[in-house]
Amino acid sequence: MKSTLLLAAVLAAFAIPAQAQTTSTAAAPRAAADQIATKKGPLTMQPITHGSVVFTWNGKTIYVDPYGGAEAYAGLAAPDVILITDIHGDHMDPKTLAGLSVGKALMVVPQAVANELPAEYKAQVRILNNGQRLDTLGMVVSAIPMYNLPEAADARHPKGRGNGYVLTLGGKTVYLSGDTEDIAEMRALKGIDVAFVCMNLPYTMDVNQAAQGVLAFKPGIVYPYHYRGQSGLSDVGAFKKTVNTANKKIDVRLRNWYPAAK
Repeated sequence: MKSTLLLAAVLAAFAIPAQAQTTSTAAAPRAAADQIATKKGPLTMQPITHGSVVFTWNGKTIYVDPYGGAEAYAGLAAPDVILITDIHGDHMDPKTLAGLSVGKALMVVPQAVANELPAEYKAQVRILNNGQRLDTLGMVVSAIPMYNLPEAADARHPKGRGNGYVLTLGGKTVYLSGDTEDIAEMRALKGIDVAFVCMNLPYTMDVNQAAQGVLAFKPGIVYPYHYRGQSGLSDVGAFKKTVNTANKKIDVRLRNWYPAAK
């Protein structure tokens, strides 16, 4: 009897650490989600990291530029739609895609991205280039330009290669800038309810350019995102101050898009 109890105790001592190891894996830290009301229920906006955000609306889930490893998306529903803005690795990330359940997702991408995606995704791809739009799953996806200034063929982001996107969902419009500068097409936007605007030198624009662009098209809500550059994180607090000094009606929402940053 004593030997049986001793054996059980030894097995328990080994089993407990093993169980702890298998249950300790957690999702990567991320900022809290926000919601806005639409005519077809709430639109939930979940910041992930850098230029990636996940939208949930009307029973559908939309991933934008999935990047940062599959663990960043732990606990979230599999995507119905994936939007990819450009070919760079912080937007088109095959490693992250490979770790996600994307088999049923429609991938909306510009031609340049379609050319470089792994062959296994080709049947899921819908090419959308600047100026084109797609009606799908009760929403409208419009592709708009994103590019560097001054325009040049050898720019990091030449005009026509990548897409910004405007989503229309339940009567609300959401703008995703992608990698852009303070371009005329952004300034000309009308009726944008929510905007996600980049600001990271030397790849896109600086804080003041981003603020002036936002002041031109006047979204109801704006999130600074994609704000890590060669010199670290941009001063999004200064962005908020510049915008709200000129226009207090614009709701500038600061979220930590880099919670794991040291």
